[in-house]
Amino acid sequence: MEETKSSVNQPQELQRIGNGRLPDHPSLYAMAPDQIVYTQTRLVTLSPARLRERRVIAALEEGPLTEAYKILRTQVILRMRENGWNLLGITSPGPGAGNSLTAANLAVSLALEVRQTVLLVDANFRSPAMHQLFGISESPGLVDHLLDHKPVKDLLVHPGFPRLVLLPAGRAVRGSSELLTSPPMLSLISELKNRYASRIVIFDLPPLLPTDDVLALSPYIDAMLLVIEAGRTQTEDIIQSLRLLKGIPILGTVLNKG
Repeated sequence: MEETKSSVNQPQELQRIGNGRLPDHPSLYAMAPDQIVYTQTRLVTLSPARLRERRVIAALEEGPLTEAYKILRTQVILRMRENGWNLLGITSPGPGAGNSLTAANLAVSLALEVRQTVLLVDANFRSPAMHQLFGISESPGLVDHLLDHKPVKDLLVHPGFPRLVLLPAGRAVRGSSELLTSPPMLSLISELKNRYASRIVIFDLPPLLPTDDVLALSPYIDAMLLVIEAGRTQTEDIIQSLRLLKGIPILGTVLNKG
């Protein structure tokens, strides 16, 4: 089982969406973080054994891994609130570093904080993983909203953890970078940015270096977390990743160690 460590860097200048308000999407959940009523969100019953098997353990047991995610949670909350940010992307230089697992566990850990609601968005259209990590059957998701105009409220999943909602990716597609910057996607991002101040939105993104997906979406996200794998991620790949993300705030790094 992997060990998770975290470190936080200094903020950098942020690139944002324009100030114009784009059309609203339906309300995602009620306003009070500690008294949420999910009226339009599909509730699924998760198997603790399946979650442990997939290592989504942030709310299931005590131990060094859980504490590591709590420390990361506190760092993330402090930095996000300090800067008025609520959109966080999680990526890695290359595949296999564990950014999807980090996104899942961080989202669960954040949602345990009573003043915090969390929306976890699977934005890896090339290889969606969130439904597998949470043991949810493959179903329509964000891709279906962007391509087929399905309402977001019909795609959301409440995985049983308080104050956490999941927006799956749906089916894998080609042309993912174009889809990530399409007008419907930017409209949705604007809605997610502005509707609820208490909500942090985590975007699980594909690896940075093999494709242009992260670079395409990064100007519209407040900050990034970079996941690296000890013993496998090369120093030059980390340097190249930081160079490509220059101008985008790097909230911190997460070191996954096998």
